[in-house]
Amino acid sequence: MKYFVSIFIIISLSFTTGKKQAHPGYKVGEQAVDFKLKGVDGKYYSLADFNKSKGFIVIFTCNHCPFAQAYENRIISLHKKYSLKGIPVIAINPNDPVKEPEDNYENMQKRSKDHKYPFIYLIDETQQTARTYGAARTPHVFFMDAKRIIRYIGAIDDNFEEPEQVKEKYLENAIDAFLKGKNVSVTQTKAIGCGIKWK
Repeated sequence: MKYFVSIFIIISLSFTTGKKQAHPGYKVGEQAVDFKLKGVDGKYYSLADFNKSKGFIVIFTCNHCPFAQAYENRIISLHKKYSLKGIPVIAINPNDPVKEPEDNYENMQKRSKDHKYPFIYLIDETQQTARTYGAARTPHVFFMDAKRIIRYIGAIDDNFEEPEQVKEKYLENAIDAFLKGKNVSVTQTKAIGCGIKWK
């Protein structure tokens, strides 16, 4: 299994699928635009709907990617931990379902139900949100405050394959520092995951 995943990593990091992103994406310190996307429950959501939140953990992820699957339980745990502190996870699937049918809306609904997602799971049908944010991989994290000022971009932690061997919890460290009113020491890391399947 580790051999297969290692080969998958090499392939995933070596190639970009589909067209080049039309937007360079956000940098730490910039203000992100809001969006309005459809969730697996059929309702439309935007960040403005969470007007009492202290911030947001926006994660571009999907169904099929082994990296996204490896982080699935950690994403669930992140939401359970930080939503209680006013910082919910907002998961967004940006993949083209024509190129990757496993990531279509019906399969999003099924996976969300089967794995009991406690967070909202949105589909970026036009891929405009992913392009605007500068998302490149799944998973790709953007942590921002209530005013949508980006505080951290990148990976969740330093070990996707073995959660018990994680040494640096980049995202949690950034959120904890923010909640304590301190500067985030590591504001950006390289997102490790599958390339987004662009139309």
